[in-house]
Amino acid sequence: MIEVVGVAFKPNKKVYYFSPNGMKIKKGINVIVKTERGLQFGTVEIANTEIEESKIKSSLAEVIRIASKRDYEKHIKNVNDAKKALKDCKDLVDEYNLNMMVLDANYTFDRNQLLFTFLADNRVDFRKLAKDLANTHKTRIELRQVGVRDKAKEIGGYGSCGRELCCSKFLCDFDSVSINMAKNQNIALNPTKINGVCGRLLCCLKYEDECYKDLGKKLPKIGKKVETEFGEGKVISTDILKQTYRVDVKDHGIVEVDVNEGN
Repeated sequence: MIEVVGVAFKPNKKVYYFSPNGMKIKKGINVIVKTERGLQFGTVEIANTEIEESKIKSSLAEVIRIASKRDYEKHIKNVNDAKKALKDCKDLVDEYNLNMMVLDANYTFDRNQLLFTFLADNRVDFRKLAKDLANTHKTRIELRQVGVRDKAKEIGGYGSCGRELCCSKFLCDFDSVSINMAKNQNIALNPTKINGVCGRLLCCLKYEDECYKDLGKKLPKIGKKVETEFGEGKVISTDILKQTYRVDVKDHGIVEVDVNEGN
């Protein structure tokens, strides 16, 4: 086991583990941490806790210090300057007629790097853009292409369920979602029903997938011939949650069978 704290760099963003460096740090405390990109300002989302070392995928960086008032003021300046840099970048994208949508801009705490995230359907030659941005903002520039799910997370909104988008509210990572998950849950394969505002499959299809898989193992496949108390018939439909299936029995009609009956 190893002691860590969980730190996020933006609200509802991915939580990263860091060594507390001998400090006891409560949730909600702002800290300065060392990352591959340089020093970063973050907020502790998980206070000191112990986890298995196998869960640490790379070398564990350290919390440098608890953020001071001066650190916080510098962070706010970085945030405001990043907003101006975002506008500059969007203006240049329009000027150069580049087929890309710039979503966000972020300085590292030490301002050694300015990162822009953007959305594009294809590869974009942004070398001139990066050069102009570096000349203007006097720091190292990185442009990182992301997907439409990242865009939805950044912009936010409400899903067909009427609730705030999961990706904006609490999801830190995007799990792989497949069309088979919708099939397992007997959801009509209508794009308007199974796609989110991002145009990709709903993240929530993943939530109950394991449950539906386990329950589905007890039910026969549609089209399979089975024996009932009224004779042999063919399965025409199933209800996973009720744990029942309907059978068309020759010379008798439709029969509903409960898989738990008699157990």
